[in-house]
Parts: sequence; C-alpha cells; structure tokens
Amino acid sequence: MPDSPALSMPFNPAGIELDRRQGLSRQLYQALRLRVLDGRLASGTRLPASRDLATALAISRNSVVRAYDQLYAEGFIEGRVGDGTYVAQLPLSAPSAKKLSTKVSTGFSTGLPTALSTILPNLPGVSSSKVIHSGAAQRLENNHLSLPPSGPPKAFRVGVPAFDLFPFEVWAKLNAAFWRKPDLQQLCYGDPAGDARLRGLIAAYLRSSRGMQCSAEQIVITSGAQQGISLCAQLLVEPGDAVGIENPGYRAAGHAFAVAGARLHGVPVDAEGIDCAALAQVGDCRVAYVTPSHQYPTGVVMSLARRLELLAWAERNQGWIIEDDYDGEYRYSGAPLAPLAALDRQGRVLYVGTFGKVAFPALRLGYLVLPTGLVEAFARRRAVDVRHSEVSTQAVMAEFMATGHFQRHIRRMRRAALSRRNTLMAGWPGNIPGVGSLPSVTAGLHMTVAVDSLAREQQLLEQAASVDVEINGLSSYWLPGSSSSPDWRAGLVLGFAAVPENAINAALLRLNRVWRT
Repeated sequence: MPDSPALSMPFNPAGIELDRRQGLSRQLYQALRLRVLDGRLASGTRLPASRDLATALAISRNSVVRAYDQLYAEGFIEGRVGDGTYVAQLPLSAPSAKKLSTKVSTGFSTGLPTALSTILPNLPGVSSSKVIHSGAAQRLENNHLSLPPSGPPKAFRVGVPAFDLFPFEVWAKLNAAFWRKPDLQQLCYGDPAGDARLRGLIAAYLRSSRGMQCSAEQIVITSGAQQGISLCAQLLVEPGDAVGIENPGYRAAGHAFAVAGARLHGVPVDAEGIDCAALAQVGDCRVAYVTPSHQYPTGVVMSLARRLELLAWAERNQGWIIEDDYDGEYRYSGAPLAPLAALDRQGRVLYVGTFGKVAFPALRLGYLVLPTGLVEAFARRRAVDVRHSEVSTQAVMAEFMATGHFQRHIRRMRRAALSRRNTLMAGWPGNIPGVGSLPSVTAGLHMTVAVDSLAREQQLLEQAASVDVEINGLSSYWLPGSSSSPDWRAGLVLGFAAVPENAINAALLRLNRVWRT
C-alpha cells in the first residue's frame, strides 16, 4: 500500500529560527514539539538524520541529538531500527492538534463560581454537616490524615530531598542582606498573589527548564504545594461535586478535596498513568488531580498518549486538571519531561509547584500556575486565609534564583539523588521472601517495591521500624473501600534521597539482618 501524502511528505526545517544567544537544543526541541502538536508535523513523518538537520540549521549535531533525545523521552518521536526517526502516532482520542490554540485561553467561561466561598469549616455556630458533604465527612472520620513524620530524616523517609546539601551559608548571607537594609515598601502589606520579582523569576525558570509558556501574572505564591492543592479544592469544588483522584495516590490531596465537600472517586493507575477510560466513566466529574511526572506513590511516568487523552477529557467536560509536579526536577536521563501544563492549549490545567523538594520542606514555599481567568479569584481567596506569604522568604528566594544559586543547587540535588538511588539499588537485600524485585527508577525521589500480601507488608514494616528504618506501606495510599484485593495493594515505598550514602548502607545492613531472621 503506498504511503499517504502526509506520510510521504518530507520534513522541511524552513521556518525554524534559532536565537544563537539562547540554548539551541531547547529551542529546537520546543520548535519540533510545537509542530507536532499543531499538526504541521503529522504522525508518521520521517525526520532528518541528526547530522543532516544540524547541517540544514547550521548548528552542532550535539544540539540536534539533545533535542531528539528529549522528544524521544516524552514520546513525540520514535526510532525504527534501520529506518530512521519518525513522528510518533498520537492517540485518536486526543484533542485534534489543529484545533488547539497555541495560546492559553484568557476568555473562557469557568462554569464555576469565581466569588470567594463564604462556607468555611469550623466556624463557631456553624454545623459541620453544612460545610462538609456527608460522604466526605465519613471518609475523614474513617481515615484520619497522617501527618508527615517530624524530626531528623531517616532512611528511607519518603518525600524528603537531600536538604543536608542545601547551601545554608549562602541563604544566611542573602537573608542577612535583606534585613540589614530592608525596602520599607516590602514591609507593608504585600500582594496576595506573591512577590512580583519572585513570580517573574519562577515564570522564567518554568519557561526555560520545563517548556511552559507562562507569565508572572499567572502565578500565585503559596505556603507549599499543600496550600496550592487546598486552594484548588476550595475554589473549584462545591459540596457534592465528584473529583477524580489517582488510586493509589497522595492521600493529603484527597483530604483537601474531601474537606471541600467533594465525593472522591479513586481512579486506577496503570503503566501509563491515570486510567482515562475509568475517569470518563465517573459521572459529572469535572476535576481530576494527577501527578504525571512521577506518579505518587507508584512512580509511573505518564505517557504522552495518556497526557493528551487526559487533556481531551478536560476539554470535553469543560473540566479542570490539577497537576501536582512535586518532584518533576528529578529525572535521571535527559532533561525533566514537559509537564501537562506545557501541552495545555485550552486553559484547563492548574499547575502546582513547590520549592520544598529542591530546598527543604520547612521552607513552606510553593506556587500555582493558573489559567489567566482564575488568578484573581485565587489571589482573593488567599488574602482571606493568610493575607500573603512571609515577605523575607520570598525576597531571599528571588535573590537566590536571580544570582544563579537555584539552578546550581538543582543540578547538585539531582546528582545527589541519583547517587543515593544507586546506593540503595546496589545494596538492597535480595531474595527476601514475599518481596519483589526493585523497579527501574528514572525519575523522582522514591521507588515502590511489590510485596505479595498485606500481612507480609505489615511484618516487614514492623521489622524495619525495630531497627530504626522508616518505610511506608503501599497499602496506606489507597482510598478506603478500594475494589482491588488487599494483597494486591501491598508494597514498600522507599524514599532514597533523605540521608547520605553511608547512612543508606548502614540501614540496608540492618534491614538485611532483621528481614532474614
């Protein structure tokens, strides 16, 4: 059968303009990705060999190879053995690339109230039954929120970066400089959306490192990612609304939606991420919470096909996707994957970011990247809750970023996490009864190991605690009443970045001893 005209049409690099003062590989990657998304590069189109494209664009071959590598990693292109490189087949269920605008929508109707809610939990004289939907209240009553452990980090605490490597001396100098001669204007009440300079620097960082076309005006500073999720729950959910959350997933996010009165629907996660077919079966659901860069806790990286399918779901249902990119900076082959928000052309994704996973958790500094039409409502709601974030922390972080310390620190943290991951994998006790093999880990700060039964999981956790090793059970991440077999839900969730290599090796020796007895 002859090739279709679209497939036989050669790729023409004309029109790709690169600024030689900027990163060439990043620009080329973005240009090719945009052409795939808007239909100028159809599925099945053969791309030039890296050497030929480099010659055509008058750039180094290494720049083309790096751009191709990132497109491979994100699923936009694929290699065919002995036949070259082709644009990957995008799912038919994804929104048509030609229908997608290349700009974030600013005039869409939310279909949801943008006025601040006057229903606040735990107000004197207000019955909780009027605030929290009965189903959500039952979930909260049956399943108390577990707070993160405090105290010095242990192996293998989940959700903690290598903050022993944070440049505290640099931070102290910047902090002292701020307070030595503060700008009196900064000591007055500030913008509820956050410090303008910090918002601008965050937007610039996301544009350069994550491929997000966002502006400072779309960003609202928060007290960590959890407050960002809670704001989404407060403003996008009315009592009784259905919300789809990953199952297993980040339980604190589920609690935030439950407090807002949502009916939680656990949506299964498979090897490609959240099951969009199952999500589509949830009636009247218009809000979904996901962790696509590194699913929490399974570690799955959402495929490009699944990302486009999820965006199509949001467009079809005029819904919202809350993307929690809690540890997206940590990828161990190639650059970090572009988030969902970078693929969104309809203004349906609310992006949650945090500094806690690259600095230290006690910093309590995060941010939201919002569709333009939602920024004012979120800023007003935040003004009611806390007025604005603490000023000096924002100012010091802005200076930390502006002077290049932030990017250098991210590179240092990525190298440290990779080294600590390798130490864990090299020393992991093998052939422990009931424990599966270690997975391959290409991203994030934790891994999940299968265990053959819930009883065995609990036994392993108790034995680990007896030798001062901290491990989470996968069973604790499932919603109550999940349909999956209890034994199928068992596993060990291991953070590998919290402590240095010598502490990891010592913990592994203790585990090996106690688990074999």
